[in-house]
Amino acid sequence: MNFPFESLKACLPELEAEASENDRDGSFPVAGLALIRSFGALSAALPKSLDGCGFGTDPGGATALMQLLRLTGEASLPLGRLLEGHINAIRLVARYGTPSQLRQLATHIRDGALCGIWVTETTNPVHILRNGTTLTLEGEKAFASGALHVTHPLITAETPDGETRMLIVPVDKNRKAAASIGGLCGMRGSGTGRFDFTGIGISPEAIIGAPGDYLRQPEFSAGAWRGMAVALGGIDRLVTLLRAQLIARGRDTNPYQRARIGEALIARETAALWTCKAALVSDDDVIPPADIAGTVNLARMAVERAGLDVIELTQRGLGLAAFIRTNVVERIMRDLATYLRQPAPDETLAEAAATFIRRDLPQP
Repeated sequence: MNFPFESLKACLPELEAEASENDRDGSFPVAGLALIRSFGALSAALPKSLDGCGFGTDPGGATALMQLLRLTGEASLPLGRLLEGHINAIRLVARYGTPSQLRQLATHIRDGALCGIWVTETTNPVHILRNGTTLTLEGEKAFASGALHVTHPLITAETPDGETRMLIVPVDKNRKAAASIGGLCGMRGSGTGRFDFTGIGISPEAIIGAPGDYLRQPEFSAGAWRGMAVALGGIDRLVTLLRAQLIARGRDTNPYQRARIGEALIARETAALWTCKAALVSDDDVIPPADIAGTVNLARMAVERAGLDVIELTQRGLGLAAFIRTNVVERIMRDLATYLRQPAPDETLAEAAATFIRRDLPQP
């Protein structure tokens, strides 16, 4: 299966228009998701043996996956977030699940399933309750992207023995979910809400991998490169819009504006190089797990810094025009700033730096 990248590129304006429309009331990208599904984006991460493209699951598939996520993020960061979560779930099942579990998930995806990864706890975390041979869930997840639309979320839950397990939990239309997070300023079009799993029964087949697999390195840290690829797409779009709007206003010959454009291009290329390095390192089984995790964590910090720099350069370059709601730049800056806000940045940087105090970064 060859992925139609050119067809996806041709639809970027359409996807961007939907993202702007959905931002107004926090609507879910129904049309955009259907469009990228028609291109095969939702099955692209499945192994080639299961009629996928092997993006991120077969050896050598990281570069193409980076291109897919980057393009989707360029068109719509909320849609890119949903695609990245879907692919993340597939990747975890492929890595830690059984062949039977992966085949079953592939069947669901071909039948139209949307996966997601919901691991953020509320004050009522998810637990697995056992009553004889019956397993049921109790508790909630917060910041669940696509809370009303994901059909097969991968979640973490605590067992009666205090162990953390991963589960794929099919959910139906009778779900107990909040449609959105009230007051969220960016990524409003990703349908991020809360989901209550209380009372949902599961089978033993729903449990993926062994206790502690979700936090196992290098996968726990390495998977962050896929989010970087989506963010890189948002950075791409901001740089393009900065240049286009300065040209339209006849400000592109101003030396100070040219300096801003130059700095924005440097920041974008820095983000691209670090994301590519993280993707290649994560795809290399020879590199020690600690080095993979450390490299990806450094890349995560570099991409965050690049994104924030491009946002600031866009604001300074365009002035108050960048803050007008009808300017697509305003929405993309909010989406990108929200998307870049990942947990524990200081701890991540310190741990990554400690890994390479006495040795250099790996060269894939």
